[in-house]
Amino acid sequence: MSVSLQVLYPVSEGTTFDYDYYLSTHMEMVGTVMGAHISQTLVTKGLAGGPETPPGFYAIASMVFADQAALDAALSVAGPVLEDIPKFTNTQPQMLIGQVCS
Repeated sequence: MSVSLQVLYPVSEGTTFDYDYYLSTHMEMVGTVMGAHISQTLVTKGLAGGPETPPGFYAIASMVFADQAALDAALSVAGPVLEDIPKFTNTQPQMLIGQVCS
């Protein structure tokens, strides 16, 4: 059964996020380091939290894996990806690992 890993970058006072670096350098690194284990990747840039409401997240990266073993393999080599986070943001990322239902 497919599983997903979502990395959410919350907006809070005093935090910053460099979209150019994230999209061009960091996500390329994700592909290089972890890509052999990833079935699909989607990055969503936060625009709004609703009508006339600012976004609660700078971005959300969603990665789908064929199964738990593929996710575990990707996480086992993710060190360089995790170490790169301070180069584009000072927010504390949140992660959600889940079962893909549809």
